[in-house]
Amino acid sequence: MIVDKSLLREIPKVDEVLKLPGVQNLAGVYPRELVVESVRRILDEIRQDILEGTKAHQELNKWSYPDSLAARIAEKLERIIRPNLRRVINATGVVLHTNLGRAVLCPSAIEAVRMAASGYSNLELNLESGKRGSRYDSVEDLLKRLTGAQSSLVVNNNAAAVLLALSTLARGREVIVSRGQMVEIGGSFRIPEVMEQSGAILREVGSTNKTHPADYGKAINDKTALLLHVHTSNYRIVGFTREITVDELVDLGSEAGLPVMSDLGSGSIINMDYLGLPYEPTVQQTIQSGAGVVTFSGDKLLGGPQAGIIVGKKEFIDRMKKNPLTRAVRIDKMTVAALEATLREYLDIKAALQNIPTLRMISYDEKLLQKRCGVLHGLLKDAVDGMALIALEKGQSAVGGGAMPTADLPGWLVSVRPLNMPVEALADRLRNGDPAVMGRVQEDSLLLDVRTLLKDEDIILAGAVAAAMGREGSD
Repeated sequence: MIVDKSLLREIPKVDEVLKLPGVQNLAGVYPRELVVESVRRILDEIRQDILEGTKAHQELNKWSYPDSLAARIAEKLERIIRPNLRRVINATGVVLHTNLGRAVLCPSAIEAVRMAASGYSNLELNLESGKRGSRYDSVEDLLKRLTGAQSSLVVNNNAAAVLLALSTLARGREVIVSRGQMVEIGGSFRIPEVMEQSGAILREVGSTNKTHPADYGKAINDKTALLLHVHTSNYRIVGFTREITVDELVDLGSEAGLPVMSDLGSGSIINMDYLGLPYEPTVQQTIQSGAGVVTFSGDKLLGGPQAGIIVGKKEFIDRMKKNPLTRAVRIDKMTVAALEATLREYLDIKAALQNIPTLRMISYDEKLLQKRCGVLHGLLKDAVDGMALIALEKGQSAVGGGAMPTADLPGWLVSVRPLNMPVEALADRLRNGDPAVMGRVQEDSLLLDVRTLLKDEDIILAGAVAAAMGREGSD
């Protein structure tokens, strides 16, 4: 490749660009430091283009068109000042979409966060006595009431909950766990790695597909501190299998004088069998089985904020509260507020099913989804008529978020097949819009699942699709 380095001399200086009328106008809208930074970035990009021999002449021709240059700088400035954390319309049908923030908070939790964030609160103050209190007091009684546990503690996520429990109860000693429960959680972190960080010593028993109570019994020795059960909430092993239950572990633990810990992961406190979903053990059932410690997430099936919730016997929880690690992984005031509000919804289960978005989305019936799809179908037909083929079709949604991996949620989808662009280009434009839109690309169509749309988002979604396809007046 031959590079014409003489073109480098044609690149103007930063000061010359800043004197252009259109750029001077931008300096009156944006901070001057950002304008200068944007100009330098663009000049660097053009310099790189010349050295790579790509689009150099076209780019340099723009210097004779100040308006075009100012528009390019304005685009760069907009990208700089635009928040990185932005609203996304979730049309994927994945209720607990990890990449999109998992559980959507219920209205009461949102209001509680607003209260906590906008002023002072009694986070660590007992208003009755006027003395220092605990930030966990707001949720401890609720967790005990709802789960039947003797005590509770909340940290910033479930991995931290497992880490804290193991560090407190088994540091320097062995923890026995089935080889079939060596799960990997988000971000490629694995149970053995969390256990190593806690200072506990892993003792694997059984095989990938089969583990028997006798396998645990043979492994128990004077170095054993804990029997661990990990609920495989993000995958299932089917076929020729055998996995030990919490009840069986509790029996073994009672005989050997060892506590049992159960990591439920997704952690539901509502029995969802009535929805025809696969069996998912509830926190209450696990406590009733005799587990000394149970850990689960706040932002999965519970439908609350990100949190790691620990419930169980008081003697174990009290020891965790004294562990210095507890302060390092503690929750902030906004998490406390959101979690308390979410838990209060569960005092009335019928209300919780309606008010908590996660539960409401999971429990939608097909007729309701078909009706909502019909509305979106009509909006899209009006918005992009002649530019895309719009159709209704049956489909499947997912719980997501590492919960209920074998659960298929039957429903209805709207299919958008663009006629004037590749479907990948449409998906890319929607993803980079404001608000961003996420759907599912399948062959030559974009599938939009209404299960995960919030109130009035169907109207916004139709406008976003029209704008992405170039329909004028779609703002």
